[in-house]
Amino acid sequence: MNLKLLTRSGTIFDRIIGFLFFLASVILALGVLIISVDVVLRYFVRQPLGWVIEVVAFSLLFITFLGAAWVLRIERHVKVDLVLNLLNPGARAALNITTSVLGGIMCLLLAWYSGHLTWDLFQSGERTITVLEWLKAPLVAVIPLGSFLLSIQFLRRAYAYLVRWRRAVRVEKGVAEEVTGTIEF
Repeated sequence: MNLKLLTRSGTIFDRIIGFLFFLASVILALGVLIISVDVVLRYFVRQPLGWVIEVVAFSLLFITFLGAAWVLRIERHVKVDLVLNLLNPGARAALNITTSVLGGIMCLLLAWYSGHLTWDLFQSGERTITVLEWLKAPLVAVIPLGSFLLSIQFLRRAYAYLVRWRRAVRVEKGVAEEVTGTIEF
């Protein structure tokens, strides 16, 4: 029953981060469209849109934090694996477990502190000092949301690496037992 609940909650989580990734993709496409329209207006009509840079800059924040958990889930993030590739599977899994747990803790801390900041901005009603003068709280709210989801994905990743590490240890022990079984007289 617990395994079924865990699998079901994992599926729901995957759908949530998948939807947020789709939303980030839509925001990216709209940003490209807005920039293209602004370029056309600037060079052909000589009437640029004054708010484009501001909107696109804030959209980058949303794209980053809405898509990060999905990117980590499918392992398409930037990683330097030069040292990892030199390690045996057990050591590689142990290092991946450690870095995933640390990443999860750091993202959870970021979610906690940015959540407090968002709440303070919400209470104060502070606005940006830009052309559009947006409320800061809705703009910053994506940081605790994305960081929290990313921390969950890091911990899920650590668990998956733990399972792989246990499997690698079992294989190493099985090979060692087979070898000692054949060598003994």
